[in-house]
Amino acid sequence: MANTIEVKVPNIGDFESVPVIELLVAEGDTVEKDQALMVLESDKATMDVPSPAAGKVTGLKVKVGDKVGEGSLVCSLSGQTDAAADDAAADADADADSEAPAAQNDAPPSEPEGHEDEKTAETAESADGPARGSARQTQAGPYTVTVPNIGDFESVPVIELLVAEGDTVAKDQALVVLESDKATMDVPSPVAGTVTSLRLKVGDKVGEGAEVCVLTPADGAGDDADDDDGAADDAPAQQTAATETQPAREPPAAAKAPIADTPEAQPSAGPQAKTTAPATQPDGEPFYAGPATRKVARQFGVDLSKVSGSGARGRIVIEDVQAYVKAELAKPAAGSGGARAAGGGIPPIPAQDYAQFGPVETKALARIRKLSAAHLSRSWLNVPHVTQHDDADITELEAFRKSAGDYTEAKLTLLPFLIKAVGLVIKRYPEFNSSLAADGESIVLKGYCNIGFAADTPNGLVVPVVKDVWAKSVGELAADCARLANTARDGKLKPDDLRGGCFSISSLGGIGGKYFTPIVNAPEVAILGVSRSSLQPVWDGANFAPRLLLPLSLSYDHRVIDGAAAARFVVLLGALLADVRRWVL
Repeated sequence: MANTIEVKVPNIGDFESVPVIELLVAEGDTVEKDQALMVLESDKATMDVPSPAAGKVTGLKVKVGDKVGEGSLVCSLSGQTDAAADDAAADADADADSEAPAAQNDAPPSEPEGHEDEKTAETAESADGPARGSARQTQAGPYTVTVPNIGDFESVPVIELLVAEGDTVAKDQALVVLESDKATMDVPSPVAGTVTSLRLKVGDKVGEGAEVCVLTPADGAGDDADDDDGAADDAPAQQTAATETQPAREPPAAAKAPIADTPEAQPSAGPQAKTTAPATQPDGEPFYAGPATRKVARQFGVDLSKVSGSGARGRIVIEDVQAYVKAELAKPAAGSGGARAAGGGIPPIPAQDYAQFGPVETKALARIRKLSAAHLSRSWLNVPHVTQHDDADITELEAFRKSAGDYTEAKLTLLPFLIKAVGLVIKRYPEFNSSLAADGESIVLKGYCNIGFAADTPNGLVVPVVKDVWAKSVGELAADCARLANTARDGKLKPDDLRGGCFSISSLGGIGGKYFTPIVNAPEVAILGVSRSSLQPVWDGANFAPRLLLPLSLSYDHRVIDGAAAARFVVLLGALLADVRRWVL
């Protein structure tokens, strides 16, 4: 005959009015025995309330934010036979009878007899487990920290090392993290000191008494350890399957961590308090994840520090790991320079041992080069490049530039003329002053003109941006170029000096060469490459005349600009550079 049992919050130690931070079931859900129903969190411990039997959840009495204590009604379970209900009730009564107040375990152990030349510093251990990592100390000597009583578990794997040799640790700071099938446990330091010898590595399997590390205690730390060894209320709770009925006790604040997120990581009865010291994210903030979540993360090879938690107080749950994996799989394959290829599937260049062929030297890339490498790779892999080549006759322009130097404060180079001419061409063909929208369905036309120029510096290539090109004269543009170039060489460019570009110019005229294919500085859609000018014979219809020709290479995003528009752009630019009188028209 079917029956209904009431599920109540079991003994959770000295905690009262503990808030419910997460409900793991809903009205009508079918649950298994020992499946977690909800998660409670005090100031220093996170606990779950498991189901005492299998059945269907009815009459759910709590919601997130409610505060509960021992005996608070959680829900009812229907679908039980009389025998099953009686067994569940008997189990609950047995659990209640077996729970001893934490104060009963507070008495420190007596000093061992017959060891006058050796002083043993031990942690207070309850009938079910330790309060703090065990340690042995000889007179005025270092501590050897060992794995304390962890219940019936043997060969528990080390899943995380939280310290390294030479680290200074505080009392109760977690040293290593162990994980059984149903619980995550840490081994905290019994005293403050310095780690002088680490005896474990990730993957090692340990049991009670296994050596963790050797600690050289700080001044006075040994005395503190002796005074506090028996204080169970200061020790972190180490819950295992063998201690499932023991009330949760307060872990040290530095060792808080959430509990497991799925039934496979829940204890068979009673609330479970996890004391895993949280690892940290790249920004230094801690992240929390239970045993089941960590297990799934290891299976997928996921670094939990990169996963955003959606659980209470940022706790990482299994669904977060799954969502992260899906998002990573959806991303295009990695290309060179750390960029992502839009098409995906680009295999990486295999690593080689170059030293086998001769002497080598490894030199770190400058920060600017590393940033540029990623940006250029991203642009090259995402933008379908086409390059249009042509020559511009700058014979008269060069003569004018040399003669007009006395009329400007800044030195007149070819670059400000190029910037002004490009600005005029952009007015005629505004698609060159646009960017492709993120959805790829439209382009964004800009009502301003800022042109960047590539500057070669000792630390690498940078592209400072000249602002308001349409509103400035060639002399004003020359002053801007000189200021930005000097600032770039000194490494003092401000972020605003590098932002807001609409078009870029890369000039190699001072070095040499003929034509090249500059990479579009995405999200811009075009870039002009300029090589070294040279005198060449040009047929004028009657004779060959020496003319100063400037090689131009216009690269553009073929998704936005077609070949005909690029050809018109280069032709008009060449005409403006050939005769500056056209600029006033």
